[in-house]
Amino acid sequence: MGSSHLRPRTAMAIRARLGFVILLSLFFSATLSTALYEDQVGLADWHHKYIGKVKHAVFHTQKTGRKRVVVSTEENVVASLDLRTGFIFWRNVLGKNDHIDQVDIALGKYVVTLSSGGSILRAWNLPDGQMIWESTLPVSTLSKSSLYVLANMNVGKDNLILVFGGSSIHALSSMDGQIVWRKELSIDSLEIQQIFQPHDSDIINAVGFVGSSEFVVYQISYRTGEVMQQSKASFESGFCGEASLVFDNLVVALDASKSSLVSISFKNEVINFHQINLSDLVPDFSGKVTLLPLKFNGMLAIEIASSILLLRVKGANELEFVEKISHPFAFSDALPLSKEQQAFAILQHDESKIHFKVKSDNDLRNEILKETIQMDSQRGNIEKVFINNYIRTDRTHGFRFLVVMEDHSLLLIQQGEIVWSREDGLASIVDSTTSELPVEKEGVSVAEVEHNLFEWLKGHLLKLKGTLMLASPDEVAAIQAIRLKSSEKNKMTRDHNGFRKLIIVLTRAGKVLALHTGDGRVVWSVLLPALRRSETCGNPFALRVYQWQVPHHHAMHENPSVLVVGRCGHGFDAPGIFSIVDSYTGKVQNSLILEHSVSHIMPLPLTDSTEQRLHLIIDAKLQAHLYPKNSDSLKHFFNEMPNIYWYSVEVEKNKIKGYSLESKAELDTAEEYVFQAKELWSIIFPSESEKIAVTATRKMNEIVHTQAKVVADQDVMYKYVSKNILFVATVAPKAAGEIGSATPEEALLYAYLIDTVSGRILHRVCHQGAQGPVHAVVSENWVVYHYFNLRAHRYEMSVIEIYDQSRADNKDVWKLVLGKHNLTAPVSLYSRPDVMVKSQSYFFTHSVKSMAVTATAKGITSKQLLIGTIGDQVLALDKRFLDPRRSVNPTQSEKEEGIIPLTDSLPIVPQSYITHSLQVEGLRSMVTIPAKLESTTLVFSYGVDLFFTRIAPSRTYDSLTEDFSYALLLITIVVLVAAIFVTWALSEKKELKEKWR
Repeated sequence: MGSSHLRPRTAMAIRARLGFVILLSLFFSATLSTALYEDQVGLADWHHKYIGKVKHAVFHTQKTGRKRVVVSTEENVVASLDLRTGFIFWRNVLGKNDHIDQVDIALGKYVVTLSSGGSILRAWNLPDGQMIWESTLPVSTLSKSSLYVLANMNVGKDNLILVFGGSSIHALSSMDGQIVWRKELSIDSLEIQQIFQPHDSDIINAVGFVGSSEFVVYQISYRTGEVMQQSKASFESGFCGEASLVFDNLVVALDASKSSLVSISFKNEVINFHQINLSDLVPDFSGKVTLLPLKFNGMLAIEIASSILLLRVKGANELEFVEKISHPFAFSDALPLSKEQQAFAILQHDESKIHFKVKSDNDLRNEILKETIQMDSQRGNIEKVFINNYIRTDRTHGFRFLVVMEDHSLLLIQQGEIVWSREDGLASIVDSTTSELPVEKEGVSVAEVEHNLFEWLKGHLLKLKGTLMLASPDEVAAIQAIRLKSSEKNKMTRDHNGFRKLIIVLTRAGKVLALHTGDGRVVWSVLLPALRRSETCGNPFALRVYQWQVPHHHAMHENPSVLVVGRCGHGFDAPGIFSIVDSYTGKVQNSLILEHSVSHIMPLPLTDSTEQRLHLIIDAKLQAHLYPKNSDSLKHFFNEMPNIYWYSVEVEKNKIKGYSLESKAELDTAEEYVFQAKELWSIIFPSESEKIAVTATRKMNEIVHTQAKVVADQDVMYKYVSKNILFVATVAPKAAGEIGSATPEEALLYAYLIDTVSGRILHRVCHQGAQGPVHAVVSENWVVYHYFNLRAHRYEMSVIEIYDQSRADNKDVWKLVLGKHNLTAPVSLYSRPDVMVKSQSYFFTHSVKSMAVTATAKGITSKQLLIGTIGDQVLALDKRFLDPRRSVNPTQSEKEEGIIPLTDSLPIVPQSYITHSLQVEGLRSMVTIPAKLESTTLVFSYGVDLFFTRIAPSRTYDSLTEDFSYALLLITIVVLVAAIFVTWALSEKKELKEKWR
């Protein structure tokens, strides 16, 4: 009887002890989990900085301080680079239309940039890039502008900066940017070519052309801007506008026919012309000449046919032939070596080699330096070179070469070696797609992945110390390095979560690169031969990149490939270019220049027997060309041709047209892969009241999990899901400009939903007092668009959701669950749809650059809107905030459904920025890629910078996070098991003692 009373107490004691141990362990693990932030940096995202193709470069290599080179680029970036490593010290990205004209260094501490056609002058602090001052210059007409920083011309301990363009000259203080004086040379059609300062003179000379036949010289006081002397003379044959300053009193120009040189000497108000026939220098000369901008005293460079001639100017009418150089080549500007000597560099490309030559004006027949290096053929030809010198230990001159290549990459070459290189072509991506990595081969064991068992244990012990907050700072860094090194995210095989992929990008230079999603490294790169300048294609233009061949699981021995499409020119009637590239190796499998133009590209959801995806190319004559050209693709295409429709948007004509395809094109030749477009419908917007601002449509590969949407009270609404919905936004012509160009009464914005098969307008809404810029994104059955509200002086976002009312009888949720609904009934787009539209508008804080929407593998996970803000960050906004059914006081059933109470503004939570504190400078686009895990979306953002991350809109409900502590879980289990045995032994011992009482 006594033991029966003691057993419950013993069991309670055991449960109490176990409960205490479990609570203690859970509390311990919960409190430590907040310490796992520092070593997670860079595990799921990466950010790469670039600057773009370099246009100008100025070296700053003082004995004290860091050696650097200041550059400006075609992406409107001014940056300071470490001359030893190529690392970016600082950079500033100007506006989209704020193109940099020239860059220089003033007072040894300011970087001066001239931009926007000579209308904006800025000074930046050389060490850190902070803007010191900015001046806006009045420019009457846009023309060629240039910058000239005066040397040793102190006006009250201040150097003047001269800006000239058109017929005006401005002199500004380099200390504060104030305009010291301005001179408007009141001569119509004056174009100043050069401004220079004669040696040890207080006078500034400005030379230029008036119209096409007059040459003019001004002598201006640098202190006051007063014109001291003016001379002009006419030349009967006229000028073409190209000129080169050879000496302080001699200019060489091209005549109007570009067939002869004109030597122009000026001194003491006397201007003399001497015409030099090129046939005297080149016996077989024919055609036209181009004058190259070789800024070297006493030298002239001209281009004839495919050769470059270096000429030495010995007098007003005497030229001496120095050297003949063949393409491809590059010249540097003059580099002063001393007061009496200057040098320049000539670089010549010879297949895979680059020859470097440095010449001095003291001896043009010989070279100061002559070197040859090997160059990767995928970088293309040389485009620009900038030269800098240094003093060697033997007191001789050494030279550095900053080289810009055809693929927009930047290299520093010194002593015959490439010191560093930058892949800055990635700053000008025009399109991207993705490719799966190869499947991991069978037989690869875990032992082959890990170095050895000791390293494996050592790594996990270090991670355990980090978990227990016992790791030193060095050990924390070692833990992060181990994670980055041993992380499976960088392997070149597929993973079961679908995180590892290749991002195939196409740059403006015509280069295709494969980036690994693990760390953003370049796996391979190829400069497409078809997109390089040649005799057959003088001005190639990269357009798009598409998936071409994606082998299925039964053909995994074949590599996938991508299709790159371009044009031989910027016009829609220019011949097209096709290149097919292997996605794993970068090998060009096929490349050709098409016989027809490319105005529209349609990837079809069809493949042939070799898994090649069918594409329709619409040319300027509205003929459709089928690729690949084989009988199998033709067979598949004929089966689906009655269901293929397409549309064209003619923004200039304010017109949208819809087409189908006829069986054969009406051609003289029997071309079986060419089809004729048949116009079905057209929508013409009235040009006096509307102008097309933007169009948007759904992604063709978007997956919608279900058409049914269960709402409050177990009611069912059916989404109007169609891949043929086109969103069109039009604005009033007066409101088509910048914000504020129209009054609220004049501004109108119309939003249309159009069916592209029938041309039927499904919905139209007007926003009074609204104007662009308009950005829109379409997904499933909804569209979200962003614009500016002039009446409220705020940005707005509107949402439109469209539902199918023809299925109103299938509202029983139990029929939906049991599969007895009528969702499989055929629907024809030619029948008039019975639709219901819900819409709502909200205020939004930010201006927007681009918009996208998350995509997942099955379409189950809730959507998030990705917004590229004006601050070059990416904001993830839950689609529930843009639900048009939101109300001020939602019912209880609506709250259970997840309807958020209505507010006039959309909330911006700082934690919702997926770029964190980083900026994707020059953000242009965002690409979303579904992973295999339904919860996860991969996001790739590009502009001047690249940023990649993965996000989970509904959190990672289908996997454990990478930072989950398995070691702590193992310790907890061991502690619990040990506690069970210990408490069991103690309870048995106590029970035995109780029995012996």
